[in-house]
Amino acid sequence: MNVLVTACSGDGAGTSSGTQKLVMGTSADYPPYEYRDTASGNNEIIGFDVDIAKYITKQLNYTLEISDMDFNGLLPALQAKRVDFVMAGMTPTEERKKSVDFTDIYFEAKNTIVSLKGSNLTKVENLAGKQVGVQLGSIQEGDMKKAAETVKGINLKPLNKIGDLIQEIKSKRIDAAIIEDTVAKGYVAANPELEFNVIPSEGPSGSAIAFPKGSPLVKPFNDVLAQMKEKGEIETLVKKWFDKEA
Repeated sequence: MNVLVTACSGDGAGTSSGTQKLVMGTSADYPPYEYRDTASGNNEIIGFDVDIAKYITKQLNYTLEISDMDFNGLLPALQAKRVDFVMAGMTPTEERKKSVDFTDIYFEAKNTIVSLKGSNLTKVENLAGKQVGVQLGSIQEGDMKKAAETVKGINLKPLNKIGDLIQEIKSKRIDAAIIEDTVAKGYVAANPELEFNVIPSEGPSGSAIAFPKGSPLVKPFNDVLAQMKEKGEIETLVKKWFDKEA
């Protein structure tokens, strides 16, 4: 599939001649979706979302540049056209749809409660009176704000980075953190003193690619995503990034 759409970034995404560039905004602290490859020594941003973005942009004859920032800064950067699209394991909630456009969902996951082993925090009701960490600006933060309306005494502690949440649990400064299951699996595998329990989904779930309102890139991206699903490319990447320890 070769579809060329003019990039619209206000930060120079696109050139006057030759192959055009798209800038992807992400928060590279969310393995296996996107994170820095510190093990290799080059600190490159890699992951599930990155591989999908590389596949799509290659099919559409673009080069890809990745801009790393805090999660809660992603949609403002998109609206200001400093980036052309956002991939960060982002759920297309009704609130977010008011300010940006989304592709179809390309992957679904569930929220979990991550805590020290033996904490017996297996469901949201167990979090009453507990200090609970969430990533600032994430769907998990919104979910827990809603949960706190019915489960009294949940004390939320928003932080920018998932790694910071994990350290807060290990240091016993918070009792638990709400983290997506695919991400929690890797952290728990790397930190055997932790455990996670899946929370049944309520409301929007899954990950989609975000664009500025009215972006002409949504349809061609959706076309390639559909092609990837049909050919089994998404499933291949799911196995590569999720079906492994840590």
